[in-house]
Amino acid sequence: MSFTVLTAEFSHESNTFSRCPADYAAFTDRGIRLGHAAITERGEANTPIAGFLDIGRPAGWRVVHAISAAAQPSGPVTRDAFDRIADVIVEAAKAHAGAIDGVLLGLHGAMVTEFCEDGEGELLRRLRAVLGPKVPIGVTLDPHANVTRAMTELAEIVVSYKTYPHVDVRETGRLAAGILQRAMAGEIRPVTLRAERPMLEEVNGGRTDIGPMVARIAKAKAYEQEPGVFAVSVNGGFGNADIAEVGPTVLVTCEGDHERHRGFAEALVDDMWQRRFEMVTPFLTVADAVAEAAAYVATSGPLIIADYADNPGGGGYGDATGLLKAMIEADLKDACFGPIVDPEVAAELHRTQPGATVSVRLGGKIDPAIGGGPLALTGTLVSLSDGDYVGDGPMLGGLHASWGPCAVLRVGDIEILVTTIRAQMNDLQQFRAFGIDPAAKRVVALKSMQHFRAAFEPIAGKVIVCDSGALCTPDLTKLPYRRARRPIFPLDRDVAARQMTAL
Repeated sequence: MSFTVLTAEFSHESNTFSRCPADYAAFTDRGIRLGHAAITERGEANTPIAGFLDIGRPAGWRVVHAISAAAQPSGPVTRDAFDRIADVIVEAAKAHAGAIDGVLLGLHGAMVTEFCEDGEGELLRRLRAVLGPKVPIGVTLDPHANVTRAMTELAEIVVSYKTYPHVDVRETGRLAAGILQRAMAGEIRPVTLRAERPMLEEVNGGRTDIGPMVARIAKAKAYEQEPGVFAVSVNGGFGNADIAEVGPTVLVTCEGDHERHRGFAEALVDDMWQRRFEMVTPFLTVADAVAEAAAYVATSGPLIIADYADNPGGGGYGDATGLLKAMIEADLKDACFGPIVDPEVAAELHRTQPGATVSVRLGGKIDPAIGGGPLALTGTLVSLSDGDYVGDGPMLGGLHASWGPCAVLRVGDIEILVTTIRAQMNDLQQFRAFGIDPAAKRVVALKSMQHFRAAFEPIAGKVIVCDSGALCTPDLTKLPYRRARRPIFPLDRDVAARQMTAL
């Protein structure tokens, strides 16, 4: 028996402290793809839809793909953008109402809108209003999801990636689609159980390469082999979303002995709580990071410096100048830096010819109090580009993307990638396509939190990370929370600790 399955991808990670809302243009910057165009472009890459199709094609599904839309992490999604994209999905459901046997959605799980704190929950509510309660819905999430009660009440199947960097997106899509196939066939009746603790996020940001999350993921995979268990998701949460249901969760998609499955979820999320002080990532100051760079000898590859705090992948503006300023003042040799997001300077440089000496005020324009103000620089314009590239690393391999109009500016012995569009650095082609070979440099400074490791660790002699004090600072106590439920760790360390002793 073949089934008709509605699919869509709608992803945004909302940093509610950002001044930059995600309007409709923010989604078109990344490219909105409808129907077959999305399948053609994304159907063989590390994407949810590729995973859905890996199961759906051999099973003979009739796939109705509504839309693939994503914007760079930023402030909340505007009502206009949310409604325009959600309406495409809902209208596709209406157009095929009565024929749809199941739904698969590639979401993020930390979308906040101008009008509600739970974008994914709102989308699911709208779909349920059309499809009714009996059509099974499967959802894939980023493990930085703030999974709300509504999400697990409205979708039977909720499955998160297990890796950070997220190299298993397609694999997770396959897992969710396989569960949906069995549900549509009447073999199983899955539900997703949810456990939480009062924390803004897992203390190590959900790192899965080192630290306590390694053992948690191993336990999750082992429990997936138990009878009646279809998926276990361990979500570190996204602490830069100031919402009531912020924080880490453990999900078990299952049937059968709910009490046992819930007990497993509670034990795993309680491990996050009990080990909430075990931070494994040492964050250097900008001064210390640059001092190490000045002394570094590249015997086995470059020194990679990641500025966690200005990570566009967490909603950072990408224009913080603190680290770049210190690198220039230290006159670092054989170095590169990227990206610095500055549409004004990118446009200005595009009115100049490569080889020219130029003077610019670079970066620090969105909020100079966060991460440093503009830098007055004079340097040589090395190259200009439309910013297009094709990723070839574990995360972006085969995917087309763009920085928008961009330029390479050399100041001293530092090559600086100036871009129009915000994005974090997580693929070597984001440098190489514009004439910068990071593997050949002594020092590579980039804006990313963890995803860079998938592509850059293999070429690195050493990796260090710094906190430049920008919007995505790992010290969440510096942020002005108003809506997060209280008490919550680490804002209320003693009160939360006393509260949890009753568990």
